[in-house]
Amino acid sequence: MKNTKPSTRRDFMKSAAVLTSSTLGLSLLPQFSTAIPLPTENRINVIGPREGFSLHIGTLLSMMTWMRDVILMPVRGMTVKELDFLLDDNSNSIGAMLLHLAATERFYHVHTFEGKAWGDFSKEDLNRFEVAMNLGDEARKTIKGNNLDYYLDIMTEVRENTIREFKKRDDNWLLAVDEDWPWGPTNNYCKWFHVCEHESNHNGQFKYIKSRLPGGKFNRG
Repeated sequence: MKNTKPSTRRDFMKSAAVLTSSTLGLSLLPQFSTAIPLPTENRINVIGPREGFSLHIGTLLSMMTWMRDVILMPVRGMTVKELDFLLDDNSNSIGAMLLHLAATERFYHVHTFEGKAWGDFSKEDLNRFEVAMNLGDEARKTIKGNNLDYYLDIMTEVRENTIREFKKRDDNWLLAVDEDWPWGPTNNYCKWFHVCEHESNHNGQFKYIKSRLPGGKFNRG
C-alpha cells in the first residue's frame, strides 16, 4: 500500500533529536536503588517520604498533614458562638465546614479503600455525615452548639483511619487510574490530593468568616 504521508529526512532528524534529548534527560535524573532506603522526615515543614509508607503515599500524607495544621490555625480558641456564626442566610458556619471536611475524607475512605462506587455509602455513614457533606439549609439548622474539640475529635478519628489505610497500600494502588471518574481518567493520587486541596479551599472561607465575626475580636485577619 502506498504511504500517503512519507517521512522526510527532516522529520526523521527531528524525531531522533527529541528521542536523544529525552533519553539524556532521563539519564540525568537521580537513580534510586530499592535496596537503599530513601531518607524520611517527620518534621511538618519538610515535605517528602514518611517512614512506614511507600514513597508517594508518604509524600502525599506529608502534604495532607501540613495542610491540616494550616487550616486549624484560624479556628484555634474559637468559642461555640463563633463556630456557629453565620455571615448571612446562605453561608455555612465554620463548625459545619469543619465537619464537612471530615465527611469528605470519610466518603473518600469508602470509595478508594473499600472500592465502592461514589454514593454507595452505608446508612451509618449517611446518618453521621450526609448533612455535613451537603451543607446548606439542613446543616445550618442542625450543626451547631458544639465546641471546637467536638469537631477536632471527629476530624482526628477520620484522619487516623486514613493513615492506617495508607500504610496498607503501595504506590501502585495510589497511581491506579479510574477510567470512569466523572472528571475523566483520575488516579487515587489525584482523588486524595483533592481531599488535601479541598481543605485549602475552606481555609480561605474560615479566614474570611473569622474576620467578620461581631465584636472585632479577629478583625485583623
